[in-house]
Amino acid sequence: MASNKDGNQSGSGGGGGFFSFLGSSLTNIAKSVNGMLGYEGLEVVNPEGGNEDAGAEAQRGRWKQESLPNKTFCQQIQMYAVGFGIDNYHKFLRKLFTRVNASFWVDRDNYWKMMQKYIGADITSLVTLPVIICEPMTNLQKMAELMEYSYLLELADECEDPHMRLVYAATWFISLYHALQRTWKPFNPILGETYEFVNHAGITFIAEQVCHHPPIGAAHAENEHFKYDITSKVKSKFLGNSVEVYPLGRSRLTLKKSGVVLDLVPPPTKVHNLIFGRTWIDSPGEMILTNLTTGDKVLLYFQPCGWFGAGRYEVDGYVYNSEEEPKILMTGKWNESISYQPCDLEGEPLPGSTMKEVWKAAEAPKNDKFQYTYFAHKINSFDTAPKKLLASDSRLRPDRYALEIGDVSKASSEKSRLEERQRADRRTREGKGDEFKPKWFNLSNEICPTPWGELEVYEYNGKYHEHRAAIDSSDHVEEADAKTTEFNPWQYEDSVVSA
Repeated sequence: MASNKDGNQSGSGGGGGFFSFLGSSLTNIAKSVNGMLGYEGLEVVNPEGGNEDAGAEAQRGRWKQESLPNKTFCQQIQMYAVGFGIDNYHKFLRKLFTRVNASFWVDRDNYWKMMQKYIGADITSLVTLPVIICEPMTNLQKMAELMEYSYLLELADECEDPHMRLVYAATWFISLYHALQRTWKPFNPILGETYEFVNHAGITFIAEQVCHHPPIGAAHAENEHFKYDITSKVKSKFLGNSVEVYPLGRSRLTLKKSGVVLDLVPPPTKVHNLIFGRTWIDSPGEMILTNLTTGDKVLLYFQPCGWFGAGRYEVDGYVYNSEEEPKILMTGKWNESISYQPCDLEGEPLPGSTMKEVWKAAEAPKNDKFQYTYFAHKINSFDTAPKKLLASDSRLRPDRYALEIGDVSKASSEKSRLEERQRADRRTREGKGDEFKPKWFNLSNEICPTPWGELEVYEYNGKYHEHRAAIDSSDHVEEADAKTTEFNPWQYEDSVVSA
């Protein structure tokens, strides 16, 4: 069973609370969560232990080790200490970090007081989160991570067996959950923001933020083997030290050779230890992938994490024919690999058959600051950007780029500036009586039911392919540069930002 390692941003399965930097302690605190005034009853869950570990887990977080003074920092402090006539700089350090630790606790206490009023509420667009909990990627880019293992769709498209076709397609959807081990939060896209992705398996990918309240993103991906369309919207429920996330989106996958259309209903997700402890993610529940053409389907159960990590990451289920008879057993761990085996009508492996691996997660960089895979780095890279990148592309966001190069202060100020400019754009739009209209997607008349509510579906309008074809046929195209191209998703150039 994979284990978490606190004190570092790297490692699988967690690594720190979204807000653990607010509560990181530089000295051990003996009180448990229930013994701290104002925090009674908050659920703190150690995925590797039981409830008796809650007190200890509450003091752990991704910033714990990084907050401790390193050698260079101590040498700098010693120089200042000597300059001020302080002989015992170790004593000086202890006093300094006690004060720093106290300020962390004050910040966390204030944040908790603010968040208490949201318990039980959908906080999807209610709360502005600090940039220091973010990864240098937006939700639009996160949608593109599903393209990493697109070879599975090539196998599905070429496969003549309708049930094995579903094995490949279902495994492709499962592969995205490997990225959920990263507990950093992506940036919320600005209305009208886009993300383009090329130079991978012949795929053309375009995503656009089509609505701000509620936040909705739409994406279209296509190559010679498949078409993939998604309208992405989530609903959440804040529970104090955790949040439940319900996917109201609609995902449709079309395999071109057979023409079959597949529809996905993913399981909900729960993010644990938002304020206390190391943040980790669980997705217990059913994933259903239905062949809308034939009626065949895949029903997979994502096991909940039990005490001491029992069942964590595990996925089990079957491919069923249109008569709801099991044909193929599927099993594995969504963070490692998935395997399959033909089965009888009772769901038992067929005699003489063997379990075969269909997918294995690619090796990731060691000690990566944001737990990125090699593919995640490609998503931020301009190597996967097309010629004449749209000025609204996520790569060009100044807050995202500043965070990527380690300038947290600039990232924070740029994030605030973009959010205020977005408010100014909204005021201008409302003043003119206009409605926002996406460029690459159209709002359809279809209302899609989901287990957690209804969804208005956005459809790809085909204009992006026309736009890209015109650029690709041009003899002279300027290349985008993050340092020289200004991020511009705005509908109005004359929007006035409030002082």
